[in-house]
Amino acid sequence: MTEQQPELGPVGYRIILENDLVRVWQVMLGPGETQALHHHEHPYLVIAVEGAINLVETVDGQLRDAPEPTGSVVFRPAGDTHTLTNVGETRYVARIVELKTQ
Repeated sequence: MTEQQPELGPVGYRIILENDLVRVWQVMLGPGETQALHHHEHPYLVIAVEGAINLVETVDGQLRDAPEPTGSVVFRPAGDTHTLTNVGETRYVARIVELKTQ
């Protein structure tokens, strides 16, 4: 029996720049909003333009806090499949910079 893979959404809601080296997504979540389950094929940076308190839920149900203050930058390796929920009271706006590796 073949296990059905979950349907995945995009990494962000729109691509604002893409070339051979990088892809830059915009992410925006209002308080209580959740970004669809998505997979990170490439290592990436998260740049919080408007910070918020977020919660990551991985495809296997693990939860991890992801507070992202305004102006913060974090690096994440490729391979994660998760949702992102803004559990705070402020709008969250970020840029996801995927590093397209050869």
